[in-house]
Amino acid sequence: MQFADVIVDISAHALDRTFQYRVPEELEGSCDIGSVVNVPFGSRLVTGYIVGFSDQPRVKEDKIRPLQGSVAGATSEESRLTGLAVWIRDRYGCTFLQALHTVLPKKARMKVAQRKKVVLCVSEESAEHALSVMHVKKQAARERLLRELIAEKSLPWEVITQKLNVTGQTVKALEARGLVKIETEDAYRNPVLPEAYAHRSVTLNEEQSAIVSGICDRWNEEPAGRYLIRGITGSGKTEVYIELIAYAVSRGLQAIVLIPEIALTYQTLMRFYHRFGERVSVIHSRMSAGERSDQFERARRGAIDVMIGPRSALFTPFEHLGIIVIDEEHEESYRSGQAPKYHAREVAFRRGEMEGAKVVLGSATPSLEASYAAEKGIVKEFRLDHRAGKSALPYVGIIDLRREEGFGDRNMISRQLKAAMGETLQRKEQIMLFLNRRGYAGAVTCRSCGKVIRCPHCDVALTLHGKDRLVCHYCGYETRLTGKCPECGSPYLRTFRAGTEQVEKEVGQLFPGARVLRMDKDTTAGKDGQLNILSKFASREADILIGTQMIVKGHDFPDVTLVGILAADLSLNIPDFRAAERTFQLLTQAAGRAGRADKPGKVLIQTYQPDHYAVRCAMRQDYDSFYQKEMDLRLLSGYPPAGGLLQVHMACSDRDHLKIAADHLKALLDRILCQVRSAQVLGPTDDMVGRIADVYHMVIYLKCPGRKVLRVCKNRLERYIEANEGFRNVEITFDVD
Repeated sequence: MQFADVIVDISAHALDRTFQYRVPEELEGSCDIGSVVNVPFGSRLVTGYIVGFSDQPRVKEDKIRPLQGSVAGATSEESRLTGLAVWIRDRYGCTFLQALHTVLPKKARMKVAQRKKVVLCVSEESAEHALSVMHVKKQAARERLLRELIAEKSLPWEVITQKLNVTGQTVKALEARGLVKIETEDAYRNPVLPEAYAHRSVTLNEEQSAIVSGICDRWNEEPAGRYLIRGITGSGKTEVYIELIAYAVSRGLQAIVLIPEIALTYQTLMRFYHRFGERVSVIHSRMSAGERSDQFERARRGAIDVMIGPRSALFTPFEHLGIIVIDEEHEESYRSGQAPKYHAREVAFRRGEMEGAKVVLGSATPSLEASYAAEKGIVKEFRLDHRAGKSALPYVGIIDLRREEGFGDRNMISRQLKAAMGETLQRKEQIMLFLNRRGYAGAVTCRSCGKVIRCPHCDVALTLHGKDRLVCHYCGYETRLTGKCPECGSPYLRTFRAGTEQVEKEVGQLFPGARVLRMDKDTTAGKDGQLNILSKFASREADILIGTQMIVKGHDFPDVTLVGILAADLSLNIPDFRAAERTFQLLTQAAGRAGRADKPGKVLIQTYQPDHYAVRCAMRQDYDSFYQKEMDLRLLSGYPPAGGLLQVHMACSDRDHLKIAADHLKALLDRILCQVRSAQVLGPTDDMVGRIADVYHMVIYLKCPGRKVLRVCKNRLERYIEANEGFRNVEITFDVD
């Protein structure tokens, strides 16, 4: 006898546990993990999701009730997404409910608006006869409506009541005589503007065509193929995506395109709209819940073929998914910050495997995980080594701020960058100033030698707390700031606290005649704030655009010939083992905004650490050298992708209780790993931000080359936490790799 483990109606029961049901003979073979079923729960019938099977009953068999059959109307895609949720729960360590809510966003679907129309339901001859009777009886409103319906056959309710000035009572009078009928249909909102539907084709160059052929020619041989397109900035990766999607659509398949939220620009969307017209849609965070729900429902009904959006678009309920594209796959926004803390790349691979869909990653600066997978043969790599069209890579120069006399806390623009900006403005060309603020809040830098004060045990920057307390957020190491650089003895130490407003003010003082736009969280707070700023800059209503990382993602401005990168090395100071990788990616992406048309571009990087390999490799746009150097360090330190890393994040309003809970988890990990010499437990220590809204946060890090060991530890921790009431008031989440 077979038994099914079922999660019951997630919208009605906040229960993170499974209930066991017997699988009747007539349902054996037709149920699978993810199947949506009806189950008896108490005195009523509710919806459930099968998350596993067993041959052994957990209680007496006569107390186990049978499944009552599959849910009518449940799609196979809903079942597959539920199966994906089971995988996410096992992989990332979260509750079943959290995983199900993540992959089934349509469960929160709002009531769909209804659109009414009036349809003529008799022959034209009968309608003409009725019309003559109305004319004789001087029923002007009825006559006016019927005459229009004879011509148009059907009319929207709004046209009848607003344009024809016919009341609803008049319509119902005609309906009572059997002349017309009132029909209603779901009115789903479409975010695509009608003017975007004009079809435009693009001619691919030789490199682009080779990639499209390399994937499409083996489409049937590699049903769940995984590919990485590594193309320098401006090489035309988007055109390749569009051709691959067009091939999938021509085979009756559907496509998901993931783009980082900050790169989801009007320019990018228009490329897809021009090719796929009304069969493409988009979701993003600034849409209302109803608007997002409408787009998922349109996808479920087969009204669209292509969905574009950030991480959440990955769970679009397409019935015939053929390809998933992840543009700028290196972006950290693809990693969820809330439980389940999944990475879109891994989940896309799993969904592609489950549904036989291609997964295409693209980036000028791929994540080390993607390149390592290509090196190991897990994904197939293609390269675009030349820019599309006539544009060439820009000249990139480094400005050593250690040698810049007078440069300090009160100014952000060096003499060399100021001179280059003046020359650019004289040529009537545009400038972008990128302020790298990642890591600004607490790292301490020596202005004389450029060194950052780092942890002696973890190779990450120490974070300044208060006036003189330096803390490592990985192992808990703590020391005092003495006022002198431990490397050269200089007293000129600083923490960076400047923002875009200060840069805007300085630019206004240096170039009072220049038109300046600032793009940050404050200036883009409105629904279309980011779009309005980018549109103004693209239409030459401004000479200089100042912003943080949101200005360097996916934008293509042909008149931008100078990019200034301010405080380039700040992101090296983040207390994170990926700090060098993110710095290289940011600098390379920022440099790629210059010289994207036929005008030569120039990039100037201001830094206190000009000799750091991440800065040097970004200057040369040399990904291969950076990858080799960084992978060597990851292999030595055991960090991903060379090794596995499990982070256990804990939060509680009672700090003492949190410390006791963290110590118990650390002790359990020590017992589990006492025979595993390659494993290392760091912490517990305060998390990156130790207290938020009076809730304290701590973290434990577990490093091990074998990811199976990490999975065993995660599962043991989950069972231990569930079995002990002392953890009831502690919020615990897991972050894998």
